[in-house]
Amino acid sequence: MTTWANINLQESASPIMEQLIQFHDHTLMIMLMILMIVSYMMISLLLNSYINRFLLEGQMIEVIWTILPAIILIFIAIPSLRLLYLMDEINNPTITLKVIGHQWYWNYEYSDFMNIEFDSYMLPQNESIFRLLDVDNRLSLPMNTSVRVVITAADVLHSWTVPSLGIKADATPGRLNQVSFMISRPGVYFGQCSEICGANHSFMPIVIESIPIKSFMS
Repeated sequence: MTTWANINLQESASPIMEQLIQFHDHTLMIMLMILMIVSYMMISLLLNSYINRFLLEGQMIEVIWTILPAIILIFIAIPSLRLLYLMDEINNPTITLKVIGHQWYWNYEYSDFMNIEFDSYMLPQNESIFRLLDVDNRLSLPMNTSVRVVITAADVLHSWTVPSLGIKADATPGRLNQVSFMISRPGVYFGQCSEICGANHSFMPIVIESIPIKSFMS
């Protein structure tokens, strides 16, 4: 989970989140390189006293500053599109979980092989060591298992978000959204509603417990 001093992305707990962090670092390095080159050129222009009174056009430099940004955009677009299709791919999910957003709690339903349904409310601050993050009924999911989540809402717009798993999907009334993921290690992962949904928007957290599949089945 994120601490007060951490301004970076949360540590990844799924293969998709690992790819997202790598793409973030890749794009950040390209942006840093552009910033250094542009800063050097601006400083050199400010500090030198050379001028060319007869320069009317520069075909070569215009070709360069048109082609070079296009090449840079290609280096960003290719891994971005690859990651986009990886996130959309659903490869024979083992478990399908239904998530329904309410004002202001989440409802979960395991409907594949057992008819289990429960609501998840935030715990009061005096009953939890995680302020505004812990719930009374945590969502348990098996690790190293392909999970599909079908998300909707019963009243207004919500957003089911777990940053360490790379998940953020809108819960829209009358519409089904779906995401798929695989949790790569055991642990407890926290999330929150990321769409302003009313007075208690800040009080509908998400808690996922990743456990071995044998423990999940039992």
